[in-house]
Amino acid sequence: MRDAEGEGAGGPAATEDLLYDIIRRLWPLHRTVVRAVERELADTGMTAGEHALLDALRTEGPRTVPQLARSMGLDRQPVQRWVNHAAELGLVVTAPNPAHRRSPLIRLTGDGTAAIRGVQQFEATELRQRLADLPAEDVRTALHVLDRLGEEFRHLANGSRVQREETDSQGSRDSRGSEGSNGSNRRHGSAEGHDDRPAPPPLMHKGRSGE
Repeated sequence: MRDAEGEGAGGPAATEDLLYDIIRRLWPLHRTVVRAVERELADTGMTAGEHALLDALRTEGPRTVPQLARSMGLDRQPVQRWVNHAAELGLVVTAPNPAHRRSPLIRLTGDGTAAIRGVQQFEATELRQRLADLPAEDVRTALHVLDRLGEEFRHLANGSRVQREETDSQGSRDSRGSEGSNGSNRRHGSAEGHDDRPAPPPLMHKGRSGE
């Protein structure tokens, strides 16, 4: 038993332990999802990274490579390699970008749209069959928790936690800051705010780099 100061069941420490349990599961889950996607793609010539790329283009529409890298939370180089290979497969093409002459838009071809639609229809069928017992509300709660974890870890990665603490030490606002009060800097308003659905890291697939 924890002490009586809110540290028992349902208290701050219990919530902290649950959050650690979520974080511990994320990496193994991510690797398992990547392996499952690779298996689905075995006969397509695509890598798991290119699956993520096509999904982003289908969801967000034509984007430049830097925009895709930001929304996928990745460096530009692996995204560019995925684009190059997807173009070789006839899944994407470049198009002129009225906003930036030197940074073309990447868009899906008809074959690319059909490829990602087919894979995702298969995935959706599998999810319905295997996870039919999960209530929609539980899924919404999971999405909310993952969004918050992604948001706060972006702050840590960018060093903004230090800035918030420094601001708090000067007495101008509390440690949660304005980001927690009005949501203006949350995921949907940030440059990187796609969904925090992490694209798979570079990996080996059918004898070539998964990048």
